[in-house]
Amino acid sequence: MEIPPEWATESFCYVTTTGRRSGTPHTIEIWFGLAGDSMYLLAEGKERADWVRNMRADPDVTVKVRDVTFPAKARFVDDADEEEAVRRTMAAKYQDWTEGTPMSDWARSALLIALDPI
Repeated sequence: MEIPPEWATESFCYVTTTGRRSGTPHTIEIWFGLAGDSMYLLAEGKERADWVRNMRADPDVTVKVRDVTFPAKARFVDDADEEEAVRRTMAAKYQDWTEGTPMSDWARSALLIALDPI
């Protein structure tokens, strides 16, 4: 699936993970950014967040934006160039960040996760 570029202005999406212990679906509403063919999430709670732990155990998720639901695979971003670009995108979208100003702790240090549509 190709992610429509107009989704970049949407405020949030819904991500459903599979519970690592229960095996049942768990859905969160969360902010997201787009870059290339991926959606990105920032987890302020990092590894403490249940949804992050669920993605570590099973990276297959379901994403809903507007009235479109699709499968995706979560991956934890470890490429420095990808990470920097996405953090800037998220900070600009949600915190009116501009080049040359400091980013918030959230934008600078939250765990970055990509969702790649399947």
